[in-house]
Amino acid sequence: MLLKVENLTKIFESGFIRIRSLKAVDNVSFTINEGEVVSIVGESGSGKSTLARMILRLLPPTSGRILYKGKDIWRDFKSSNDLKNYWKEVHAVFQDPYSSFNPYVQVNRVLYQALKLIGINPKSEEGKGLIEESLIRVGLNPSDVLGKYPHQLSGGQRQRLMIARNWIIKPKLLIADEAVSMIDASMRGTIIKLLLEMREALGTSIIFITHDIGLAYHISDRILVMYRGRLVEEGTPDDIINNPKHEYTMKLIKSVPLLYNKWTFD
Repeated sequence: MLLKVENLTKIFESGFIRIRSLKAVDNVSFTINEGEVVSIVGESGSGKSTLARMILRLLPPTSGRILYKGKDIWRDFKSSNDLKNYWKEVHAVFQDPYSSFNPYVQVNRVLYQALKLIGINPKSEEGKGLIEESLIRVGLNPSDVLGKYPHQLSGGQRQRLMIARNWIIKPKLLIADEAVSMIDASMRGTIIKLLLEMREALGTSIIFITHDIGLAYHISDRILVMYRGRLVEEGTPDDIINNPKHEYTMKLIKSVPLLYNKWTFD
């Protein structure tokens, strides 16, 4: 078992005179095994991204635990070295590929930072070779992207750059938070295929966060369904699609276009 989430809850409070509480994540528990693709499915506001930010150690939980390789990431990882090692193994590809870049800095800096994280000089022959290899692996010509600024690239190119960064680092766990929702349909299959190739080549576990249960069906080993902050259903793709238990899961299935029956990412 790579990751274990136990009774995780996140409550946000707002207001000055009258404090109001919002339970964004409500007593959620699940596990992620090595090399497994698990999709977390739910509508906007269901708590999926809040859950992801807590696993990435960007947002502290109100209660509950997140165990990575048996260690509590909030209680046991305290030193800067602990955090550096954790973030070397747990990475993310976010919804908006543009927000992952500094608009005033050339995009190759993202790859340079990845090399520095694993202790390789970006200017060395080894570093240059890894950058070229990672870009070619994700279908990018190095001469087409290196030295350019984010606004000079398409959304699909920027998202592939973020995947190239992960090929360099070789994370144990990758969180793909709506990673294909802001790119055009022609690129979605390419991005999904790259993520699955990473799983096959590196043994990377993937948490795939999406509102699209049809897409989750095609790529997942297991599907978790979230509704209003709670985990309401869990199972294999066939179990979830063919024998849903929760009313919300049934609504998600009814929203799937029939064209999904013909989709493939082989």
